[in-house]
Amino acid sequence: YFCIDNLPVALLTKFIELSGNFSPSIKGIALVMDLREEGFLKSFPDLYRRLKNSSVSLDLIFLEADDQTLIKRYSETRRKHPVSIAGSVARAVARERELLVEIRTLASYRIDSSSFTIHQFKDYLRKIVTADASQESLNISLLSFGFRNGLPLEADIVMDVRFLPNPYFIESLREQSGLDPGVKEYVLGHPLSRSFVDRFQALLKMLIPEYLREGKSYLTVAIGCTGGQHRSVAIVNHLSNSLQEDGYEISISHRDIKKYD
Repeated sequence: YFCIDNLPVALLTKFIELSGNFSPSIKGIALVMDLREEGFLKSFPDLYRRLKNSSVSLDLIFLEADDQTLIKRYSETRRKHPVSIAGSVARAVARERELLVEIRTLASYRIDSSSFTIHQFKDYLRKIVTADASQESLNISLLSFGFRNGLPLEADIVMDVRFLPNPYFIESLREQSGLDPGVKEYVLGHPLSRSFVDRFQALLKMLIPEYLREGKSYLTVAIGCTGGQHRSVAIVNHLSNSLQEDGYEISISHRDIKKYD
């Protein structure tokens, strides 16, 4: 979605006309509008009806909450209500409801956010704006690195595999990398490595759906060994194959392997 916050109502029609020139990669447009703009309440209802009756595919999502919740939110944030009357938040909320009656009747969806946590609200909204929430994707990146070259700043999860057997001490494998069959067999053939991989895979497969449910779009899992040449590379490639078999799209990068070319 291409998103714009607080678009002036006077620009709405023109913006929709111009949206036909957007990149094909943009599948939808989300516009946030509220009554703080002068003239919004007077012009928006008729404008929305005209657009709705045109060839534009349009939905209006109306957000609301009960009086007690709204008053509590304004008290916690200490923000002034946009239609505040003599300093009374309760009166301002009541006045706001009166002003928004017509727009509320136009809404395709009315969402009462009173009992939602922020994560529940995101999940509920996602189900509305996507044809199938289960189709949401998480961009998963697996990264190998060497601790001697520093931690990767982009990592969400960092796993230290320096406890695994090190091919560096095998002379015939020292100049190879985790991409080479001999190194892969040495690393992944050890019982400790197999036990670790099985448990870490299980952890990731438990975490990924939870990150999706939370609304996370990107996940970078960094696997580190001493130099980033042998163990971390072999583990990353193995994890990638396993997760791809489960239907996840995975990207791989080996940050430090080039340092040994």
